[in-house]
Amino acid sequence: MSTMTTRTHVPDFPAELRRWRTARRLSQLELAARAETSQRHLSFIESGRSRPGRTMIIRLAESLGLSLRERNALLHTAGFAPVFPESALDAPMLRPVHDALRAVLEGHLPYPAMVLRPYGQIVAANAAIDVLTEGASPELLRAPMNMLRLMLHPEGMAPRVQNLNAWGHHVLENMRAQALRSPDPLLDAFIEELRGYVPDAELGPDHLGFAVPLRLRDPDGSGELRLLTTLTSFATATDVTLAELHLEAFLPADEATATALRRRAAERS
Repeated sequence: MSTMTTRTHVPDFPAELRRWRTARRLSQLELAARAETSQRHLSFIESGRSRPGRTMIIRLAESLGLSLRERNALLHTAGFAPVFPESALDAPMLRPVHDALRAVLEGHLPYPAMVLRPYGQIVAANAAIDVLTEGASPELLRAPMNMLRLMLHPEGMAPRVQNLNAWGHHVLENMRAQALRSPDPLLDAFIEELRGYVPDAELGPDHLGFAVPLRLRDPDGSGELRLLTTLTSFATATDVTLAELHLEAFLPADEATATALRRRAAERS
């Protein structure tokens, strides 16, 4: 008895591959070299004259720097089933990850830290996040809370952000860079929403780009908190959900901020 495996061929794969290569600004020769194949073979794939196997598609997707979700989507356009699983956040297999992240969040105290899904949705946070949420509209604090919207919304952190123009453009530029890497109409719409919250004033000569600190008025009115952010992701994850999570941790940019956050932690306990 023979076993026959069938797969549905989706003719849009060559166009999708060309779209990603163009978005990454790679020539056929450059992509072929990265994927360890010949330019001739890649040309045949992009013209539809050759149908690549799953291994070749995965290699091309990796060479293009696609996310796991995007790799699954590219496989789908070629008629293959997804390779990378997508677990629910509360799936048993992710419980050790949640435990580890919770330990990291608690270990970062007295400074705020949170775990985010794509586009700023908060999955978990430590107690110090109250320095960011204090005074915000209850509507913005309802689950699922979005950190990016909270930061820039006029009923969120915006009235307390002393450098809203510079900080807002810093956030928007990071999101635009993400949209260039991974085009998504939903992300484009979200960027447009957030852009409406950021002043149009020109950036001054002291603008530092990616090094912009968050200058936040202390909720108790005693002074200004200066915070830097760090981002950590799971670079070797093979699960779509896990690969899309990242940890955003705030660090004090000066001793006065560190002292103020330690004082808040002592009062909280």
